[in-house]
Amino acid sequence: MSPLPRRFLPPMQALAAFEAAARLQSFTAAAAELSLTQSAVSRQIRALEEQLGVELFVRERQTVRLSAAGASYAPEVRRALQRIATATLALRANPHGGTLNLAILPTFGTRWLAPRLPRFLQAHPGITLNLHTRLAPFDFQTDALDAAIHFGSPDWPGARLDRLMGETVIPACSPALRERLDLRLPADLLRAPLMHLVSRPDAWERWLRAAGLPDTEVHGMLIDQFAVAAQAAIAGLGVALLPDFLIEAELARGDLVAAVDLPLPSTEAYHLAWPLGREDWPPLQAFRGWLLGEAATSPGRIADSPPPPAPTGPV
Repeated sequence: MSPLPRRFLPPMQALAAFEAAARLQSFTAAAAELSLTQSAVSRQIRALEEQLGVELFVRERQTVRLSAAGASYAPEVRRALQRIATATLALRANPHGGTLNLAILPTFGTRWLAPRLPRFLQAHPGITLNLHTRLAPFDFQTDALDAAIHFGSPDWPGARLDRLMGETVIPACSPALRERLDLRLPADLLRAPLMHLVSRPDAWERWLRAAGLPDTEVHGMLIDQFAVAAQAAIAGLGVALLPDFLIEAELARGDLVAAVDLPLPSTEAYHLAWPLGREDWPPLQAFRGWLLGEAATSPGRIADSPPPPAPTGPV
């Protein structure tokens, strides 16, 4: 990779002054935040404007506001400074082994991944793993994350994916609700309160079609996370379509039961996603190999196509 010309790399002090002034809309407030004088902040920003050849602020009497160019430049500078700060924090936390910043799905992360992570950390004591909750795909170019757990189709712009495992969903509810509504056959669920996950808005329609039932009158409560849906189902608020391997404990205790006996394999799957060009990062290589092995032997894995082999190097 060729080095950037120095004229395109403004001084860090000037960028920090600009970011603070842009965010606070005030040179005085930026100076207080940075422990500088107002005139020092003004000089830094003026020097940056001269280097760029464009005015970043419109100065009006005792106030300043971002120009059109400044408003476009500010979020890019803020993201760049945030990435530098995150990288610096990670290096200070683990100066020798490397850090992997992983985005996780909340329930999958807490119920399936977290209990297994001690094995990974024991096998790779030099790696620090940082977990960040994300419910939907994001842009790897703007988020300081090295990889993500993704559920859905193997499609993520600007990323590569390893297929981990599929799942089977079951209509789950409390034993009391099943008894009260006398739920026995799939058609009985047409008169039951159904709970819908925001991330899977057509899940009940798919299940009803698989059961040979009409899917035109599906109403009910909207919930944004599996864990909340599971608790709502335990409380008797309705029937939720939940991955069986994520509610093993509730099923074993009898807090949840299958409302009717009709499990349905999902058409989508869990994947590990990472940005293009990042596959040679040693912490990611180590995590990919370990995670593929864990997914292949997971008790919750459904019978589907065999997993890809664990990577031994760059892919």
